[in-house]
Amino acid sequence: MRVLLVEDEPRMAAALRAALTVKHDMVMDHVATLADAELVAGDIGYDAILLDRQLPDGDGLDLVPRLRNKGVTLPIIVITAKGTVPDRVTGLELGADDYLAKPFSLDELIARLRAVMRRPSALNPSRISVGKLSSDGAFRDIRIGGRPFELPRREILVLECLMRRVGRMVPRPVLMEAVFSLDDEIQSNALDSHISRLRRKLAAAQAGVVVNVVRGLGYMLREEL
Repeated sequence: MRVLLVEDEPRMAAALRAALTVKHDMVMDHVATLADAELVAGDIGYDAILLDRQLPDGDGLDLVPRLRNKGVTLPIIVITAKGTVPDRVTGLELGADDYLAKPFSLDELIARLRAVMRRPSALNPSRISVGKLSSDGAFRDIRIGGRPFELPRREILVLECLMRRVGRMVPRPVLMEAVFSLDDEIQSNALDSHISRLRRKLAAAQAGVVVNVVRGLGYMLREEL
């Protein structure tokens, strides 16, 4: 799951990044202004946006109708200190999917992310199945034949990206976008190394799938014949 955090308070941003990327295995990009958020939100394949209201260049809520008018339908959760009933009503009427007042617990934020990702408008299906593999499509529950299949975070992200496009070639840039955040320092062979290890583990676990290399272009997941 790749999340865009729009938050200008450095300590809040650092805490959310640490919690969501380390504890919940998400890829998170962080921007601090409306202008930067609007620039990247429509171009990168995010699964959700966490949006503060009090930003240096305006009210974060102004971003919601602008994105909706551009056809950006991904879930948006407003996270803000402005938590009165009129504030919440305004946010929801402008097109936000949820509204969470600060301070909030991380568990509540995760629960709300789960909830918006289960809605029909979310980009990912609730569960993806290929061969003996299944994934919840958003929150890192990978299974083979119903049994948990433990993988490092980046290998999970690679696998879920391939599973969403089973039978189709996934270009390298799409995989890179799914696995690495904008701030990651990436070595040239990093993606290939993750996929090589993943292929060995899938074969050893008899997952009923193979990852084919489309030389020079990308990778494709298919069910084993």
